[in-house]
Amino acid sequence: MMRKPMINICCVAVTPSNQQPPLTLTPRQSLESAAIYGVIESAADIIERWNTETSSFAKVTSMFYEDKSEAMTFIERVKDLQKTMNVLVCEDPNSERLMRAHKLMQIAMKRLQKEFYQILSMNRAYLDPESVSTRSSLTSARSSYSDFPEDVEDSHNGGDIIVELEEVSINVMTDLKSIAECMIGSGYAKECISIYKTIRRSIIDEGIYRLEVEKTSTGKVKKMSWEVMELKIRSWLKAVSVSMETLFRGEKILCDHVFETSDAIRESCFSDISRDGALLLFGFPELIATKTSKKNSPPEKIFRLLDMYTSIAGNWQAIESIFSFDSISVVRSQALKSLISLGESVRSLLADFESGIQKDSSKVVVPGGGVHPLTISVMDHLSLLADYSNVLVDILAGSPPPDRSLLPETYFNVSETDDSPSSELALRFAWLILVLLCKIDHKSNHYKDFSVQYLFLTNNLQHVVSRARSSNLRQLLGEDWITRHFAKMRQFAGSYKRLAWGPVVASLPESRTVEMTAEEVKDRFEKFSESFENAYVRHSVCVVADPKLRDEIKVSIARKLVPIYREFYNTRSSVVLAGAAAGGGKKNLSSVVRFTPEDIENFLSDLFLEKGSSGNSSTSSPSSCRSRPSLS
Repeated sequence: MMRKPMINICCVAVTPSNQQPPLTLTPRQSLESAAIYGVIESAADIIERWNTETSSFAKVTSMFYEDKSEAMTFIERVKDLQKTMNVLVCEDPNSERLMRAHKLMQIAMKRLQKEFYQILSMNRAYLDPESVSTRSSLTSARSSYSDFPEDVEDSHNGGDIIVELEEVSINVMTDLKSIAECMIGSGYAKECISIYKTIRRSIIDEGIYRLEVEKTSTGKVKKMSWEVMELKIRSWLKAVSVSMETLFRGEKILCDHVFETSDAIRESCFSDISRDGALLLFGFPELIATKTSKKNSPPEKIFRLLDMYTSIAGNWQAIESIFSFDSISVVRSQALKSLISLGESVRSLLADFESGIQKDSSKVVVPGGGVHPLTISVMDHLSLLADYSNVLVDILAGSPPPDRSLLPETYFNVSETDDSPSSELALRFAWLILVLLCKIDHKSNHYKDFSVQYLFLTNNLQHVVSRARSSNLRQLLGEDWITRHFAKMRQFAGSYKRLAWGPVVASLPESRTVEMTAEEVKDRFEKFSESFENAYVRHSVCVVADPKLRDEIKVSIARKLVPIYREFYNTRSSVVLAGAAAGGGKKNLSSVVRFTPEDIENFLSDLFLEKGSSGNSSTSSPSSCRSRPSLS
């Protein structure tokens, strides 16, 4: 039921009850009366024309769509009518003219309610938050077409479409604003706001639904498999991006424009329209954080939590700006709660990750001293974590860092006075890698051959350095850390070569000038052949995963072994040949000199290419081996 319009009550002098007002009007009063009459009749003419109760045409037609200029005239006449009613109520609250104006105003407000509803309903495509929020972007896009003169026709067509979309959107928003201002000014704010909230809330709810953000509960989340949860997180990440860039931002822009004249109405409308959808959106991460904080969560879950944390933190300014009203502070609070919960879960998972490395008890012996699966998984994990260094600085701020005294000086150069967040984050990463290297050092003891132990350490440290160098770990740990560990890796490689191939080199005489009998030469050839064959058989199953390192080790072994053997072969094989000729020929020669220098080169070139049996099958280390140093 239509209620009476709002009328400003003015203070007027009241005629005493024992005196009657004059029966005749002064010339000035006559002019004012005529003006009032004119305003009322002028308003009546257009209002009655669009009366939905008396005109079938008015029932099915939109005034703003049919005749925009008449619609604006309608608005102006209603405003004039409202001003006149304010005057009349001061003169005579019971006058017939005031009663007529009241009825006209009710008809006009019913018409404007219909128009307001129709514009909101029929122009959803032009009022959708994305269209509203990107209006300025469309203008920029239109101006940028001039940069592509080769597609002039396509550019003009595209530009025309953009201009049309932009103009329609602007015009529709302007119409809504005109109606809202007229209805609010006439005392019909409640009716206007009710229509606006009903329609616009449905658009926000529909937008949230289309973004696949569904209402859920802690119980449902606890029963979710990680695969399902990860899909929902990915949908949520997209939803936050769209919501903050278009959905809520566009709705805020529209609301601010339509109700520009009233801060209170703007706040009420936007708060009621967006609150439920925003709470649903920003409440989801808190539920996920609670689920993933449980023990035995796979380490990779941390990245989805970091993605969610990054999304909220990256949109924080927009969250504070869009949801700035006090009446919707609950949205800001919910976003903050989710941020805190995500941070707590990340810290918990990091602690579990470190504990998992320390407690790893797998007995896997990688064939040939190759890269251990633990090294691969940990470095993959840390390399990805390093991409989140900016948010990790925030998340880990305030939590106790590793004890610096536990880090050897030769391992990581940290200043006791440097307690900046970035330095503490670097310290945490360095510590996690140290935990890994200590565990790998322990696992190397599974190989019986000391030389294979060193090769295992070489392969694993090379993988660690390679991943650190090719990821953001490089910026975190610094070039000094990379250089130190690369040098350490080369030391391990050198120890491997010395232990594995040193005895082969030692089986040859140091100088060709050494006097040797034919029997001694024969004995040397036999010792070398046996020593090389044993070394080759043991180390042909060894692997070096990195191609560059593989070539370097093979070349280094060949440079030490082949020239010495070639010299010995070229200078001493004639002695054996003479003895073989005297004792029966080629057969005796091949049993003594089993390898040519070219054979040695070919055998060495085939090393470290394929996996073989584990280091446990190797023979025990030579007696000349000394105890090796630790990784740290």
